[in-house]
Amino acid sequence: MAGEVLSPSATPTAKASSEGVAADGQLATRKELSVAVFDRPDFNTIDFINQIFPNEASLVAVDPLIHKLRFKIRRVDAEILAAVRQQSSSGSKAKEDLASAMTAIQELYTKVREIKAKAEQSEVMVQEICRDIKKLDYAKKHITTTITALHRLSMLVSAVDQLQYMAAKRQYKDAAGQLEAVNQLVSHFQAYQEIPKISELRSKFDNVKQTLKSHIFSDFSSLNTTNLKENPQLQQQLADSCLVVDALDAAVKEELIQNICSKELNAYQQIFQGTVEVAKLEKAERRYAWIKRELRAKEDVWAIFPHSWRVPYLLCMQFCKVTRAQLMEILDMQKDKSDVGTLLQALQRTLEFEEELAERFGGTGAGKVDEEGGGTDEEGDEDDGSNAAQKVKGKYRKQNEPGEGEEGERTLAHVAGLPFSFRGTISSCFEPYMGVYVSLEETTLLELVDKQIADETWEAEPGSQSKILPSSAQVFLHIKKSLKRCTALTRSQTLFNLFKTFQKVLKAYATKLGNRLPKTSGSLMAAATGTDWQVKVTEKDERVVCYIINTGEYCSETAGQLAESVAKVVDAQFVEQVDVGDVQDEFSGVITRALSILVLGMETRLDQELAAMTKIAWGTVEAVGDQSEYVNGISSVLSTSVPVISGLLSSLYFQYFMDKLAASFAPRFYVNIFKCKRISEMGAQQMLLDTHAVKTLLLEVPQLGGQSSVPASYSKYVTRELGRAEALLKVILAPVEAVADTFRALLADGSASDFQKVLDLKGLKKNEQQPLLDQFNRRVGSSSPAPSTATAPPSQSSPLVPTSSGAAAFAQSARPAMEKAAAIGRGAMAQSAAAAAAAVSSNSLKRIFALADAAKDSTGKKEGTFRNLFNKQPQPGMK
Repeated sequence: MAGEVLSPSATPTAKASSEGVAADGQLATRKELSVAVFDRPDFNTIDFINQIFPNEASLVAVDPLIHKLRFKIRRVDAEILAAVRQQSSSGSKAKEDLASAMTAIQELYTKVREIKAKAEQSEVMVQEICRDIKKLDYAKKHITTTITALHRLSMLVSAVDQLQYMAAKRQYKDAAGQLEAVNQLVSHFQAYQEIPKISELRSKFDNVKQTLKSHIFSDFSSLNTTNLKENPQLQQQLADSCLVVDALDAAVKEELIQNICSKELNAYQQIFQGTVEVAKLEKAERRYAWIKRELRAKEDVWAIFPHSWRVPYLLCMQFCKVTRAQLMEILDMQKDKSDVGTLLQALQRTLEFEEELAERFGGTGAGKVDEEGGGTDEEGDEDDGSNAAQKVKGKYRKQNEPGEGEEGERTLAHVAGLPFSFRGTISSCFEPYMGVYVSLEETTLLELVDKQIADETWEAEPGSQSKILPSSAQVFLHIKKSLKRCTALTRSQTLFNLFKTFQKVLKAYATKLGNRLPKTSGSLMAAATGTDWQVKVTEKDERVVCYIINTGEYCSETAGQLAESVAKVVDAQFVEQVDVGDVQDEFSGVITRALSILVLGMETRLDQELAAMTKIAWGTVEAVGDQSEYVNGISSVLSTSVPVISGLLSSLYFQYFMDKLAASFAPRFYVNIFKCKRISEMGAQQMLLDTHAVKTLLLEVPQLGGQSSVPASYSKYVTRELGRAEALLKVILAPVEAVADTFRALLADGSASDFQKVLDLKGLKKNEQQPLLDQFNRRVGSSSPAPSTATAPPSQSSPLVPTSSGAAAFAQSARPAMEKAAAIGRGAMAQSAAAAAAAVSSNSLKRIFALADAAKDSTGKKEGTFRNLFNKQPQPGMK
């Protein structure tokens, strides 16, 4: 047992005495048993035993511990037995208590039933006692109601008689209070309409109200012919009559206000109706002066009416509706011969009048046009006769324009209680006739574009950091002014039409920029010589093209901001249609064309150096020296133009320029090798050295442009494409017996025609080429026979050789070959170089191979095409 419970660390102690061990075991036993360790949830028997008996020597204390445990077990058993006996006796007592409780519940139920029966008997007794009292209570209630009704009827009869007397005497102040009382009394007899007396009183009351109405309307009929200041009694009487009108039906008040407003506007309609001089559109401000004079001159009249009636407010509402109808008639008559200046002047005066009404009757002023409506004009607007609206003080927004049917149905008093804005009540009628204004703005802006282009110096402003053409800023400045003018007039259909005019103007400006770009050679001579793609670009032209690129980017971004500004202020129904995607596409097309022209201009200058390369007699080169003169020419072209271009273009466009230049020049350099005549071994070594120098120059273009590092994609592409030229030269350097194997290893995508051209470059005669061609065809397993060296026409030359259609056609035809050549890895290049070095004993050849291999990148497959910066591709014929 001790072996099972002891821990591995418990080893016997040889020197411990049995007595000491026994004493230690007893001490541990007493210590552990004094604590209730057995009740803990994490109690572990084995750990507990190992703690008490840590070694074999301590097992002498096992027997005392066992005796003590047995004693404790007996004591626990005794306690359990006692608890069971106690629980048994408690169960019998609980049964007795339950039986006693059931008996008590039965007795309680009997008593509750007896109490309920007695309560029912008591209720019957109370009802019998109160039966006669309830009858008396109902009788009292009916008598009280009858007395109250008779009293109210007496009061109603007396009040109607008094009201009739007051109406006859025109005692309006007393009649107003009496009328309120009679209205309350009449409301109590709504359920007794069929009683003759009540019907008679109600009819009499209606007659009295009709009498009051006729008297009041009669008194107000002389309102315009009497000076109220000279007759204060009449003024007080009319003011008291308004109290009576408030007590009458709401329809009476509406009718009275309608009559007063109509009477006030009768003179206005007579003065400004028809074709009289004062009614013409250019006299619109006289209409508004008339109503303002009326409001000031009759302030004593408006003081008669309660403030809650808002009679001046309703009068102005009616005035606006009448004026709107008259102006629409005038505009319709003059729509074919409208004068823009007159139209805008009338609209301006109308907007100012609406703004004054809004401020006078609780509206908030629109304030000046904010940045969303075109911003603050820093230079100020230029005044001219045809743009009188430039001095507009507030904004205009058409709100809740009611239909003609609604105007006839709504009463003035009803409208007065609704949210109403004077802005747009009159001026909205000008909206359908603003086409002439939009046409004038379009003509003005298009003439401005022509003038700015004619006066353009095609240089950025001195000291400016933007590097854009000044004409673009002027175009957007005038567009901004035009937008500001229009948002002060309208923000509905006219503003949207003006926005479409802005689109047309910006497209016209983009066309003007595109027309300034240098053109390609389009002469018949250039087409015959394959140079019709060339563009002669001077240093100034390069700067102009860069300015056009920056200007196109600026215009594209600013056009987007213009659309955002218009979308914030135009009516909600036009927001979704506010888009300048077409305009931005136009400027993106200009940028793409400009970048293509920039690349073509660089290629044109580099083409001259490539032509010089083909004129060198490579077959007579006797030794390898420094880089050739044409390489120095390429270096001069790049070092002269690249820093200028990078200093004017953004990093994004400069990267695009580098990619396009590399994608065009590298394949053309490769093809240019085929244009050379026979190349000797030393000539090939010299060309290999030149090719490495050209590759280094292309890789240094980013540094010439101020970039700290060369983009990885650009470096891989340049290394890969010029590596093909190096591979071609290595094939030329290979010995005749190994040329086929070297060609297959380094130019795996080459055809028999390409191989034949390589043999021509090596200077082999026709009869020497045929065996090699046969060997090549057998090695590649070609199913088609090799072309005869004697009969192969020039037109069947390799696709890697340029045709007379020019560089643009070559770039398209050479693209598949370029993609195939990109699959050649470093392993194939190293293998072919080793084979060629083993076959040739020249130390200089080995040195050139080592130099080329050291510069070759390990890129395998082409990772992807160059980034596409713009949505629109270059036009046909452009690179």
